[in-house]
Amino acid sequence: MDCASCVSRKPWDLPFVAEPKEVPALRRIVRRHLGLWGLTEVSEAADLCVTELVSNVIAHVGWGTPATLVVSMNGTYLRIEVQDPDARVLPTLVQAEADAERGRGMALVDAIAYRWGVLLHPDRKVTWCELATNLISPDGHSGGDPVARGATMLDVYGAPRRPHVMGPTVLSVAMKEEAAIDVIADLLHWLQAHGRDVDEVLDRAHRHFEGGLGGSV
Repeated sequence: MDCASCVSRKPWDLPFVAEPKEVPALRRIVRRHLGLWGLTEVSEAADLCVTELVSNVIAHVGWGTPATLVVSMNGTYLRIEVQDPDARVLPTLVQAEADAERGRGMALVDAIAYRWGVLLHPDRKVTWCELATNLISPDGHSGGDPVARGATMLDVYGAPRRPHVMGPTVLSVAMKEEAAIDVIADLLHWLQAHGRDVDEVLDRAHRHFEGGLGGSV
């Protein structure tokens, strides 16, 4: 894949204090990064994993425990880690009753994650899980060939007009959005100049988009 069409997904970490009020903020931050990484399809699963891994620290290590959330890519898998300083208390997979209010955290993680585990270090433990994505390569686009083709076209189309910004920052995504609007408008002008009905073309394009089709019908 041409690196001009690659998505930079650098690992990041965030220290936090293990308290229930921190969980919604951590979920929002993860969702935002997944959006920038083009991995919104795993946002719901990531939300659940972050909730359960952090809640596990709160319940079994203790409120106020200093911890760290780490999000990275392991190949084409999204990896979520929660690190805490107590290597003695290990998460366990238990079969909770259907009406139980507690005890199902790691069972939920086990059900939705591709794999999970615990790493023990002298000063901390790392509870991690990995989620499968639709990526073909670690720095590729989710969504298959149509998205990859669109990214390549936007890089070429926007290059002469705008400074290049590396990585999926908010600024670069906004710039590509403007380039996409320019591409669509110019293509509609071209089609209209050749006697085509642009409304019909837009309807057909929307059907292709909703159906995930790359070719014509």
